Amino acid sequence: MKVNLATLDRRKFLRGLGGFALALPVFETFSGLAHAAKPKNKKRFAAFYMPDGVPMPLKEDPSYKDWSWFPHGRGKDFTFTKCLDPLEPLRDEVTVFGGLSHPAARSVHGHSNADQFLTGADTGDYGDYENSISLDQLFAAQEGEHTRFSSMVLSTDGGTGSPRGTHTISFNEQGRPIPAEHKPKHIFDMLFVKSSKDAARRLAMSKSALDDLVADARSLKRSLSKHDQETLQEYLDSVRDTEIKIEKAKRWMDIPLPQVDVDHLTLDITPEDPRVYLQTMYELIYLAFKTDSTRTVTYQLGRENGVGASDYLARAVGFNLTHQLSHKTKEPDGYKNFGTYCNFLSEEYGRFLTKLKSTPEVGGTGNMLDNTVLLFGSASSAFHLSRNYPLILAGGKNMGFKHGQYLKYGSGNEDNQATSGIRTDVGWRGEMDFKELPLSDLYLTMLHKLGVETDSFGGSSHTLAEV
Repeated sequence: MKVNLATLDRRKFLRGLGGFALALPVFETFSGLAHAAKPKNKKRFAAFYMPDGVPMPLKEDPSYKDWSWFPHGRGKDFTFTKCLDPLEPLRDEVTVFGGLSHPAARSVHGHSNADQFLTGADTGDYGDYENSISLDQLFAAQEGEHTRFSSMVLSTDGGTGSPRGTHTISFNEQGRPIPAEHKPKHIFDMLFVKSSKDAARRLAMSKSALDDLVADARSLKRSLSKHDQETLQEYLDSVRDTEIKIEKAKRWMDIPLPQVDVDHLTLDITPEDPRVYLQTMYELIYLAFKTDSTRTVTYQLGRENGVGASDYLARAVGFNLTHQLSHKTKEPDGYKNFGTYCNFLSEEYGRFLTKLKSTPEVGGTGNMLDNTVLLFGSASSAFHLSRNYPLILAGGKNMGFKHGQYLKYGSGNEDNQATSGIRTDVGWRGEMDFKELPLSDLYLTMLHKLGVETDSFGGSSHTLAEV
């Protein structure tokens, strides 16, 4: 008997295999994509945050040639230094940016600025704290309905951290931090291990309990003060987010999880073995994208100011604590040591990009890198200075992104010298005698190419034509 596999219901097929429940990858055969005249490419987004800024010696410093993070040159005619030279084989897949920063954070110390990296909000240096939705979550609100997980929020330290000391760079539409996962085994189990048999029952019970809670809260609201009503509303918003997650989980209960080969992964690894840990985190992100488990990922490599397990990452290249490298540039080989750590980050990031590039897009055109936009950077440059952010954009050629260039924006700091050579906290308090463009100009450009229709983001309504 001939069977038209393109029209076969995938779940019926699985239930018919002798009653076994198999965890299979996504097959283009069952989606009909194998016979589509014009394959539709998925769009994916990932953002990676490195703390502590980057080495930026002055031109007269002997370290300038090799260990200044920003490339030498401009436009298509540029040269990577040793900080970024592992990306040379990917030169035509990346764009390096200078002269971009968030206006609201330019006078904020670098220890307090990671919160606004993907939001552009005025989170301030002290006092009252308020944030807004992050770039990734705006994209996830559009693409998340197509995948098991709307987004994947990761960090090396896990959780949310504290205001101005965040462990996550993802914030929901109310500006609240989204907790990050940091244990590879937990991430793997979430992506690829089946829930227990009573998962559906627990979901149903959770929904019932939430219904009762909301009903009680609404009756209580009438007797509360204005301030307490606002507090209650924030709580109800959190409940609503939970309801949405429960409803989505119920829809995906009967859809088999993907099956992947993970014999090469060390899932119980910790940041105390930093190179393997970082490679494992990148591999899990790759697998999440490859299996279309999610199309949105953020990963905060480390928290600012040297707090948490992430400060151990520099041990991958023989140094004790990462944050100290940014404070010891005055010492002999200080910039070289800091740059060696940046080289390590570039090497592992380049390995990840290369894997995306070498993987054909299932059911689409090109490779996975062509259909994935990736932002790597920091909200600090020289010694916790919240200006001239070091940024690398990669991928997304099928969305129209142009690469193989170093774009330097603004005026008065074309050669980065106004933000170089800073080795003390005096720098972040200094006046700006140069101009920079809002980073959200780039973010709005990215959102448009990712297919998100919005007139503004992070206070910006302009885009960058060169990207």
